[in-house]
Amino acid sequence: MRILITGITGFVGSHLSEYLLHDYPENDIYGIKRWRSPIDNIESFEKNVKLYDCDLRDLSSLITVFGEIKPDIIFHLAAQSFVTTSYVAPVDTIETNIIGTINLLEALKILKFNPVIHVCSSSEVYGQVSKNDLPINESCPLRPVSPYAISKAGEDMAAYMYYKAYGLNTIRTRMFSHTGPRRGKVFVVSFFAKQIAQIEKKIQKPILRVGNLNSIRTFTDVRDAVKAYWLLVNKCKVGEVYNIGGNESKTIEEMLNMLLSISNYKEEIKIEVDPKLIRPTDVTLQIPDCSKFEEETGWTPVIKFEQTLLDTLNYWREKV
Repeated sequence: MRILITGITGFVGSHLSEYLLHDYPENDIYGIKRWRSPIDNIESFEKNVKLYDCDLRDLSSLITVFGEIKPDIIFHLAAQSFVTTSYVAPVDTIETNIIGTINLLEALKILKFNPVIHVCSSSEVYGQVSKNDLPINESCPLRPVSPYAISKAGEDMAAYMYYKAYGLNTIRTRMFSHTGPRRGKVFVVSFFAKQIAQIEKKIQKPILRVGNLNSIRTFTDVRDAVKAYWLLVNKCKVGEVYNIGGNESKTIEEMLNMLLSISNYKEEIKIEVDPKLIRPTDVTLQIPDCSKFEEETGWTPVIKFEQTLLDTLNYWREKV
């Protein structure tokens, strides 16, 4: 099969392509990227994938590339994915995530191609839930409270509309917090792990900057997440939406303490709250109900959170 991954050079895209190349080598893996995208994440296996320069905001480039590849499966992972940045650049976030997704679906409609299309939404679309909503299932109302969450809700609904109106084979996921090696330095686990690695090497003073430590997140290892995505396109129903998430629910402070406990730095590290890291609105309670997805696929996360944290810290120890 011809498998196309948008955002192949990113965090999840690189892990997904690596997993498919290793476990399903009979497939051809294609990826689209912006011309200026760094390829560090896929450098070790770049020669085994076919890359195309393309921009989701340019419909004509998508038509050209899709017409050449003729994909059987599309994993649409490309996005402006950082919540904090979305407050600074809301229009860019909306254009990239909503208009980009509509362009992708419109290109397929124009070409009369109908692959299985995984559209990656986000748990952020649920917004700030009450304890009565827990665990969060797919019928929970969408209450987005950031430009990023709004963009993901729009992307989610666009995928549903193209399924209902035009019969495109879209399947949506609302992935909860996922992390691991290669995660961008602005995301919370990587943000802490990079600082700890720099403190260990005395590049940074033993002061660790933090934002809101009271938020509760349910973490999944990215390597479990990409296995879930492969099961999704092979076992789940088109037109449906699925929560995917782990089983490790912790406050950000608990996660930080776990990271600090595996640090090589034996002296005290001072924790300082940086007002710049506090979001205008924050989603502080994310505990998912993934039973719908698990029942249809048999998926369950297997990588322990302690291993995820260690692997992420080791990644930054090599990078800094």
